[in-house]
Amino acid sequence: MLWIAIRMLTGDAQKFYGLLFGIAFSTLLITQQMTIFVNLVQRGASGVYNAPEAEVWVMDPVSRTTDVSYAMPPTALDKVRSVKGVEWAVPHLRAQATVRTREGDLEGVAVIGVDDATLIGLPERMAKGDKSVLFAPDAVAVDDTGALNFFPSEIDPVGERLELNDQRAVIRGVADAIPSFTSTVVLYTRYSNALNFVPGTRNRLSFVLVGVSEGQTPSDVAARIERETGLKARTRDEFAQAGVNFIIENTGIPTNFGITVFLGFVVGVAIVGLTFSLFIRDNIKQFGALKAIGVTNGKIITMVGAQAGLVGLIGYALGVIGTVLFISAFSSNPFFKGFYIPWQIPLISFVAVVIILAITGLIAIRSVLKTEPASVFR
Repeated sequence: MLWIAIRMLTGDAQKFYGLLFGIAFSTLLITQQMTIFVNLVQRGASGVYNAPEAEVWVMDPVSRTTDVSYAMPPTALDKVRSVKGVEWAVPHLRAQATVRTREGDLEGVAVIGVDDATLIGLPERMAKGDKSVLFAPDAVAVDDTGALNFFPSEIDPVGERLELNDQRAVIRGVADAIPSFTSTVVLYTRYSNALNFVPGTRNRLSFVLVGVSEGQTPSDVAARIERETGLKARTRDEFAQAGVNFIIENTGIPTNFGITVFLGFVVGVAIVGLTFSLFIRDNIKQFGALKAIGVTNGKIITMVGAQAGLVGLIGYALGVIGTVLFISAFSSNPFFKGFYIPWQIPLISFVAVVIILAITGLIAIRSVLKTEPASVFR
């Protein structure tokens, strides 16, 4: 019976391909949009991920994310260092600035000051050069995405000069960094240089990055820092999640992507439902003939389920493959740098396909179950 069901389905090529297109397009739209959404909101935590050595982030109590912070007095660093369980603590400055390029253009950048001695706060890897290049006078490292925004691909940014606060800054390296949510160009430099490059108020310390002593847990040390200093302390994972939550709560991105995903679901129901209904209607006499020779309604339901399952599996596979090809094709685009497909997203898409097929299958099969066997002889 299943072989007959498959032959009935594939025998009408036009409707068969229409069903495949509906499921594939719906799967592609849902999977692709959810993938972009998840990777985009995770950019809110890029500042945390780009400082992998820090196990605890200490900040002013009103600070919320790496991009929304309030400066602390320099004495906060000594307070944190005096807390039990703190292996090391280093200053970290994050500020906005405007640079003038060699061509005289003005560009907005984010300046990040890392510890002068250890360079803690830099991304783990360098795309060009070595971390030690920042020990040179007036040295800065630009993130790789920012380098593409600043300079044409045929120009090597290393050695290029910038003007920051009427001072010279020389690009000595390119950092392999996770792009920020706003794709702002990021310049990394030593903390002492950052204080000169970026004018500001009396208090300039944005964060204190902390390493935890052996035998201590980041959560315990963070709680102890808060209790003894009155500052806010968050573990690496907590602060990264705070950045993601800030994007979700303060932008329209979830709504926009949610609408697109919902439309993908609706389009799938509409296309598959219409095509499947037409397929059932055109084959109603065949189903009536089967019932006339003794095929029960249960077997009819099994046949329609097999047809829906075949269409669903092939269409789902095509949609997921299309998403993978899309992400791979644009992987060289700075906007898509580091994008990946979390395993949960294909699972969600699969559930959506099952729901689409269940809704459309139930609607379509009603006419079959109501068909009288004698109708085949009319």
